[in-house]
Amino acid sequence: MDALTLLLNRRSASRLTEPAPAGDVLQNIIHAGMRAPDHGTLEPWRFIIVEGEARHRFAQVLLQAAIEEGKDEAIQEKSKTGPLRAPMIIVVVAHCTEHPKVPRWEQIASASCAVQAMQMAAVAQGFGGIWRSGFWTENNIVKDAFGCREQDEIVGFLYLGTPQVQPAKVKAPDTAPFVSYF
Repeated sequence: MDALTLLLNRRSASRLTEPAPAGDVLQNIIHAGMRAPDHGTLEPWRFIIVEGEARHRFAQVLLQAAIEEGKDEAIQEKSKTGPLRAPMIIVVVAHCTEHPKVPRWEQIASASCAVQAMQMAAVAQGFGGIWRSGFWTENNIVKDAFGCREQDEIVGFLYLGTPQVQPAKVKAPDTAPFVSYF
């Protein structure tokens, strides 16, 4: 698949199954993330891979966070089952550092670009993925579980695996309402 076709047809795949990316395919995904725009070459990202039994530990962390925040029973149940919806999850952390020319927001944006690049690299190699977030990304229990420092942010959970269903094609959007010229 050529790059333009990949980008113009980007779709998330929420129904994922085994196998997950591994070996050179996984390394390509990580390398793609590390090619995100990076002002000052700060490499403001950390990638934590959650797979196998670790998904159950991750579910317990999410459940603990949901209970702490007083979330209802439906959210608590989603916490327990969410990490089991894909064979692999990559937690992407914006590893922010104080810098005179690169503000924190830009480092978070860079880590976010890494997620997009990783998802596209997965799709280009025959896998699927979906970028998930939610209140969990800001919860201190979850952040502590992934070794986040106070200045760090979890920018998302990239669920990866083999799509059970091919995402539906979408009609090209009308760009007119979103574009203007200066």
